Amino acid sequence: MVIAVLKGEGIVEGRAGSGVYVRDTTRLVRLARCRDVRSGGDGPTSPFARDAAGAGQHGTWEYDSRHQKADERIAARLGIEPGTPVMRTSYRFLADGEPIQLSVPYEPLALTEGAPIEWPEDGSVKGVVARMEAIGVRVDEVVERVSLRSATAEEVEALNLPARTIVHTIERTYTAGGTPVESADIMLPGGRNDLVYRLPID
Repeated sequence: MVIAVLKGEGIVEGRAGSGVYVRDTTRLVRLARCRDVRSGGDGPTSPFARDAAGAGQHGTWEYDSRHQKADERIAARLGIEPGTPVMRTSYRFLADGEPIQLSVPYEPLALTEGAPIEWPEDGSVKGVVARMEAIGVRVDEVVERVSLRSATAEEVEALNLPARTIVHTIERTYTAGGTPVESADIMLPGGRNDLVYRLPID
């Protein structure tokens, strides 16, 4: 069982007829304070694309966006009434073709409906901070709550993990002037990612 967990987290690999060896891999570093940008400059605005590039890997993602009504949990995080329309996007992120992260963000449609950024992946600008900047909404704070739990059956399948793998979960909310503009549930296998938080001291 231990070997299966280590394989699922990308720490070891089996070699036919030889045994199990520690993999020579580069973990993605998720440096929270430096991930978001308001414009691309010479690089991508997608935080994940920059994370992957920093690890010498090519970042890609699969997604599904749809309109739905906020349940009580998401409504509370976005400061809206339950049943209010939101944009829900389900992401699976890959580094060099290997699944490495899942994310499900929600945005209030009252903020983005009819705007060029309404559908998160339709335009050339990626990443919530840069997208909101494009419609004149200046994101000025992000709050992340990190915890650990066992991966669900769906997460195990999506990320090719052994059952009962322990994963990092991040509940993230962006705000502009105190108003939530996006809230996301993020799931990362610990063996494939390093979470780094660099914070200023006032």
